Amino acid sequence: MSRTIGDQCASCRTAGEKLFLKGDRCAGPKCAIVRRSDPPGVHGKARKSRKVSGYGKQLREKQEAKSVYGLRERQFSNYVREASRKTGDTSKFLLTYLESRLDNVIYRMGLASSRPAARQMVGHGHIEVNGKKVDIPSFQVKVGDVAGLRELKKTKALHQNISDRLSKVEAPAWMSVDAKKASSKILNTPIIENPSFNAKSIIEFYSR
Repeated sequence: MSRTIGDQCASCRTAGEKLFLKGDRCAGPKCAIVRRSDPPGVHGKARKSRKVSGYGKQLREKQEAKSVYGLRERQFSNYVREASRKTGDTSKFLLTYLESRLDNVIYRMGLASSRPAARQMVGHGHIEVNGKKVDIPSFQVKVGDVAGLRELKKTKALHQNISDRLSKVEAPAWMSVDAKKASSKILNTPIIENPSFNAKSIIEFYSR
């Protein structure tokens, strides 16, 4: 089940910052944070000033990360479990799993204005990886993979002027975007240096 606009805006208000879940809407005057920054609910203002416990802070970090990437609890906890099995910094492994999702890659390269929109593009069969259609948003890309818009979809009205749009995108350093081909190549392990949430707190939450 997809999230509604209200659900996504409530997530931003709960986090107290823009999570950019609605793409262009987040940059305009209709953004929930611009209109009303208090947490959602009748007791929103009281919640904003209330002191939060250590557990509460960890829970909030987890909820924010889930909202940013649009994941349900089971899927998110699976990423944490897989990251915990590796040797090294578990929090960085978790971030890599999240950033390596195909829907995130499509969002990062600029083909979609938000992750929900990117997820829809992937699910509707608009995206290919290494020349083959992939319609699974959670598909994990690897270094060397090339992901982008399928050739037969480039003529659709939805994707007109896509090259001009992609040429203006500031993509992360771990990918190289080819605006003319509407594709991106994964150069290095996907990672985000300054996420809006604390990945270490999330790992601690699941380790309790």
